Order: sequence, then C-alpha cells, then structure tokens
Amino acid sequence: MGKSLTEIAQQLKDANKKVQLIYAFNGTGKTRLSREFKQLIAPKTDSDGDVQESELAQKKILYYSAFTEDLFYWDNDLELDAEPKLKIQPNAFTKWVLQEQGQDRNITATFQHYTNDKLTPHFSDDFSEVTFSFERGNNQQESNVKISKGEESNFIWSMFYSLIELMISELNVAELANRSTNVFNNLEYVLIDDPVSSLDENHLIELAVSLATLIKSSKSDIKFIISTHNPLFYNVLYNEVDAKFGNILRRYEDGTFDLEEKKGDSNHSFSYHLFLKRTLEQAILQNDIQKYHFTLLRNLYEKTANFLGYPRWSDLLPDDKQVYFQRIINFTSHSTLSNEAVAEPTEPEKQIVKFLLDDLTNNYRFWQQV
Repeated sequence: MGKSLTEIAQQLKDANKKVQLIYAFNGTGKTRLSREFKQLIAPKTDSDGDVQESELAQKKILYYSAFTEDLFYWDNDLELDAEPKLKIQPNAFTKWVLQEQGQDRNITATFQHYTNDKLTPHFSDDFSEVTFSFERGNNQQESNVKISKGEESNFIWSMFYSLIELMISELNVAELANRSTNVFNNLEYVLIDDPVSSLDENHLIELAVSLATLIKSSKSDIKFIISTHNPLFYNVLYNEVDAKFGNILRRYEDGTFDLEEKKGDSNHSFSYHLFLKRTLEQAILQNDIQKYHFTLLRNLYEKTANFLGYPRWSDLLPDDKQVYFQRIINFTSHSTLSNEAVAEPTEPEKQIVKFLLDDLTNNYRFWQQV
C-alpha cells in the first residue's frame, strides 16, 4: 500500500541526508510533494504575509518551484500594449537579494548566459518590477520586450541561484560572529523542483554541473532536496554530486505514492539509457552532433556496461582501437562541461559518435531485452 505525500515528505525529512535527488515523470506529484515538505518544515503562519526586514532570518527553508514563479506576474499594459513589465510581489527573498545585497548585475549575467547576451533586464529603482530590452545590432535597441515563458523561468532561476550562492558563502564561515549577516543562520533545507526545463541539452548539462559544484562547496549542515522530471538533468546531477543513491517518485492508481530508493547505477531503471540512445540517434540523423554528445555517448556506454556486468565501460569499445576511442571520448566529454565556448566537432569526430553507437547497438544484445 502506498503513502500520502505528507508521509513521503516525512520520509525525506527522516532520511537526514546532505543531498537527496528525486526523479518523477511529469504529473506524478513532485511539485505537490515539494509543497508538502515546505509545509512540514515551516508551517505557514499568520505573519508569513508580512515582509519584515528580519523575515528571511526566520526562514528554515529556501524553496524554488512552480509556486516560486507565482511571485512574478506580468503587467502587459493592455491599454497601450507598449510597456509590458514583469512585476515582483513583495517577498523576503528578492528583497534581500536585490535591495540589500545588490545582486542585480550577477542576476543579469547568469540570465544572459543561459538565454542571450543581447537580452537585458532592467530593474526599477525600488526593484518592484523589471522590463527587458533586446540589442538588435548597429546600436539599435528594442525596448519593452515581452520575453517568453522559458526566458522568464530562466530569469527567476537566476535570481534564486544568486540567493543560494550568497547563502552557501555565508554559512561556510564557521564562526557566527564572523559572518557578515545572520539572515541564513536558521536555514536547514534548500528545496529545488525543476529549476529550468526550457534549456537546450548543452546548457542543461552546464546548469546541473554548476548547481552540483555549488552544493559540493557547502560546508554547513544545510540539506538539499532536488526533484526533476528531466532524465538528463537528473543523471548529470547524480554523477556530479557523487550521489550514492537516488529516489524515484511513483504514483499509484489509488492516488497514493511511493518514494523508491535506487542505489548506485540502478538509477538507470527509469530508462535513461533509452533517452540517451534516442538523443544520439536524432543528432546523427540531423547531422547536429555537438561536443556534449560525447558526454552522452560515454554515459550510455557506462549504463550498458553496468547492466551487462562489465567492470569498465571501455571494455565495450572495439578491441582493435579501444585505447584510442577511450581517449577521444574522455577528452571530448570532459571539455563539454567547462564554461568556455566549445568548437563544433569535426566531421571525423562526428563519425566516431555514429560508429560507436552502431557498434554498441549491433554487438551487445541490450536494446532487444529492454
């Protein structure tokens, strides 16, 4: 018999682990689970609506989900259709990040990195609203741009990311008296539900790596719970934080749930290997192989080797050029995770991806068993 989401939230709390990752298909209930967990850790009180200067210092949990995006809404200027503005509802988090810490430049830099360096947010003096402009070239600027829903999600995530950067930096100072602020002293959890689902694969990998690096830099007792429906984001994050286990949230027909712990490489049980294979096949078919596809290819070899019982993923490479192909994959896949611009693969490199995918599919009777 399954459990309620409240019971699942209690299970996460009782686990008392530094990092907990949750994978769930869309519509399973992970966003509602994140809400239940927030309510369990910090029940809503009558004073929650008051935005006092000390409110952030009372928080036990930093929370990012679809509900976080509800703090932002559009004034579309319906009468003139000339000046659409993204309004920010008063809240402790944005007040501290923008007004008290002046992080608007860092937020802008992060936002432009994951969207377009020509797309610029402009904050009002009191940080209650944001407008956007787009540089068209030849010193021409298109003002008052209504950005897409995906770009809006990127912008909101950039603001939250700046907040947890500051939080980790402060809490890494062991002595309370030496911290520049006490607003994070009561925090116990950071909960993140599907940070950005609109990114392309390359940026999604980079975001997962950046988030994992940030989490690993945390020296305090803060605990992180991250849920997602994106297999690529989950897998990269799982590998980057050196997780020993993951969780899969399941919903049964009777409306109950189960949070199944998956240890080690058994995390492939949600068919991530099939997602990798389809992604690589599509890139080959469209002749759109990028450097990050070498990362996906290596990950596919690792999953297959684990499933078939091989001690090393390189054991599946063609015998006559095993060392050569291993070097190519290692070098190219590592380079895709940097923050630097990455050149498009050469034609011979693209052919290597196709050759190794075909070799894996044809020589190891794995796909037929799935």
